[in-house]
Amino acid sequence: MQYIPSEICLFSLQSDTNWWKGTCKGRTGLIPSNYVAEQAESIDNPLHEAAKRGNLSWLRECLDNRVGVNGLDKAGNTALYWACHGGHKDVVDVLLTQANLELNQQNKLGDTALHAAAWKGYADIVEMLLEKGARTDLKNNEKKLALDMATNAACASLLKKKQSAGISYFVFLIILLLEN
Repeated sequence: MQYIPSEICLFSLQSDTNWWKGTCKGRTGLIPSNYVAEQAESIDNPLHEAAKRGNLSWLRECLDNRVGVNGLDKAGNTALYWACHGGHKDVVDVLLTQANLELNQQNKLGDTALHAAAWKGYADIVEMLLEKGARTDLKNNEKKLALDMATNAACASLLKKKQSAGISYFVFLIILLLEN
């Protein structure tokens, strides 16, 4: 496999002491282990790092190389959580298109991506998450909803609107059941 030093490669297995199995731009092959040791930087959660940094091309490279979209870091955070925490709308947009994305994953503190976006005040991202069906009823370990963590009026308004819409639908169902 030809490797250009500026490319991002994911090394998954050391097939023997002399070779690593690597994937670059969807191509898989073997790379000499001495080259990897000299040139590579070890990153435990590359998708998380790409999301934290708002690096869309790196994120896409990770997804093209089948890095799991729902992987958790040591704190139990997903890449979506980090993208929301950093306000990286373009990264959030790409992650929200991924099949089987765990939209409501809670980290070790009980926070979700929605909690992070509300806390950091990113109303545009809160809106994106709500449109995809993010739950507003999940409480973190401090018993706080995303609404409780909202740091600006725009986020709070979006979350209140979603919660009241959910309550209205629930009341409608109860009335419908009582009438029958």
